[in-house]
Amino acid sequence: MNLRPIAYVLAATNHGTMIVNRNDHYEPRPDATLGVGAQLLWNSAFDPEEVELALGLLGLRRANFGDGVVAIDGGANVGVHTIEWARHMHGWGRVIAFEAQEPVFYALAGNVALNNCWNATARWCALGEAEGFIDVPEPDYLRPGTFGSLELRRRERTQFIGQDVSYDPEDCVKTPMVSIDSLALERLDFIKLDVEGMEVDVLRGAAATLARCKPIVLAEMIKADRKDLIACLEDAGYEVITEGLDINLMAFHRSDPSRRQIHRVE
Repeated sequence: MNLRPIAYVLAATNHGTMIVNRNDHYEPRPDATLGVGAQLLWNSAFDPEEVELALGLLGLRRANFGDGVVAIDGGANVGVHTIEWARHMHGWGRVIAFEAQEPVFYALAGNVALNNCWNATARWCALGEAEGFIDVPEPDYLRPGTFGSLELRRRERTQFIGQDVSYDPEDCVKTPMVSIDSLALERLDFIKLDVEGMEVDVLRGAAATLARCKPIVLAEMIKADRKDLIACLEDAGYEVITEGLDINLMAFHRSDPSRRQIHRVE
């Protein structure tokens, strides 16, 4: 018998039964643990306040623009948001989820199937400014690391995820990359971006969609150039909110009535 280690396990979480990597954790300090897997295995939930906020925003878009809500989960990881949104929008909306790390994508797709979320589509590709390919680093998923913190592009201060990762092209996985504009969506209501510093690239590749569909944007800003990120949205006609959102920003197009109703979900 060929003995081999197990990384992915099934966990009964508050979000449903989910495929989770038990090695998805890193402790930079004794009082801090990073990792989606760690939160799911130790707390049964991942960022519940952010999930509830997103569900409320999806509900506002439905109230203002009717059924047929479309949401993009950019950097979906194993799919907590994807599953929660799809379950919440059963019968009136759908989710398009993107994950660039191939092994993590397999877990995402498996979680969509396990939870019967047939109004969700999972895609193995990165979101970026244009269509093409990107070399995605490949950590060792059999060893501890916070895989959701993996940056697809090396920066001057690339975050250490708990293990050394090579950015040499020969050690990377050539991965499809698409822009949101290339999807040619007739409707888009909500974009969540957790793409480890590529948020500005993704928004630049969504310029036509932002102008046409005016979706609500929830974007992580801790690794992106904050000034560029805010300027990109303001230039597209958005009002940006950062107060009380920790590591994220939220943006509403100035014509979106949801902005005046945000107190319902805050």
